[in-house]
Amino acid sequence: MYSLTRIYFLEAYFELVKTLRTPSFVLPSLLFPVMFYLFFGVLFSPPGASNTSAYLLATYCTFGVMGPALFSFGAEVAVEKDRNMLALKQISPMPIFAYFNAKFITSAVFALIIILSLFTVAATLADVRLSTQQWLATMAVLLFGTLPFCALGLWLGLTLKAQSAPAVVNLIYLPMSFLSGLWIPLQLFPEFLQKMAFALPPYHLAQLTLKVQGLDDGHHWFIHLGALVFITGFCSIFAYLAFAKQSEA
Repeated sequence: MYSLTRIYFLEAYFELVKTLRTPSFVLPSLLFPVMFYLFFGVLFSPPGASNTSAYLLATYCTFGVMGPALFSFGAEVAVEKDRNMLALKQISPMPIFAYFNAKFITSAVFALIIILSLFTVAATLADVRLSTQQWLATMAVLLFGTLPFCALGLWLGLTLKAQSAPAVVNLIYLPMSFLSGLWIPLQLFPEFLQKMAFALPPYHLAQLTLKVQGLDDGHHWFIHLGALVFITGFCSIFAYLAFAKQSEA
């Protein structure tokens, strides 16, 4: 007879192993943020521009942690729902929350790998110098910041069909990243696009991360935190309603 803790552990372990055996998920998730940062934060950054590299470290880390959260929940849940694997989990003795917890743990592990990879590149090749407290605070903010994207991904995964989910997630993920100033600083955007960014969760996560380094836009931290909490709650409610509807079907 397995204990509840062991059930949660095994579900998370096998979910992580399954994901690691999916190159189409692993390679883009881990390589794209590092590759982009190498180009724009290292190779194309002016010599001695450590503030630019530190700024791009925060924004590309934000871009990096979004991907596993959105795709682990958005695309994979949609596939498993349509293949009735989610229904099988529901009728098994396992608590259904263990299934969603396993998805979150997997996205958090990938986020941590991405963060540490970018930290290593920033410290060794881009001459980014932060205190130990700043490195740790940056990591903590980014890991916390996966929650709204997990909630958004879950809502999408429970709503979309398996065939359309990857495309829809990409159509949300990439434009939202661009419009939040993760690739190009918002100061270079027209004023109406700068105002639009304030409604997007990646902007608030990036600003919280930049605040640790003192490179943010100057808004109070609780505005960004409140926006992320609101988005997490909003998406979680709709994900719950979608799950309840799917369970009744």
